[in-house]
Amino acid sequence: MTMTEKYKILAKYIKDMSSETPNVETYIFVKDYILKYHLDIDINSKALKDKMIEINTILKFEDKQQNKIKSYFEINYATIIKISDGITKKEDLEKIILCDVQIEIYPFLEKALLDLLHNSGYPNVKFEKKVNFEELYNQRLN
Repeated sequence: MTMTEKYKILAKYIKDMSSETPNVETYIFVKDYILKYHLDIDINSKALKDKMIEINTILKFEDKQQNKIKSYFEINYATIIKISDGITKKEDLEKIILCDVQIEIYPFLEKALLDLLHNSGYPNVKFEKKVNFEELYNQRLN
């Protein structure tokens, strides 16, 4: 079975988006510090009817240090997929949700987060490290 036979993306959209920089002091501080921020990815899903699944991929870009002054950025990207009838095993389903779909949608999601950061006044942010969903998925199993 190829990727396209396993599932079909019916819709994908930004469900929620947040950029918080409460004041100018924060902005000035964060502008110099933002390259130390970390990207976190959280994926959850819920079954809908007719073999459809809503997958929420949440990207958070935040300061992990104990700084009192910080900005916060988050995007929740929803993807609605329909699973092929041939998919019955839980493992196959998990791989589709956590790996296959993520690989397919991530370029859009990453661009949306970068656009949000750039439009929030942080033009120098870029993500050098590419997220390897295959690797993350395999680590999860071990």
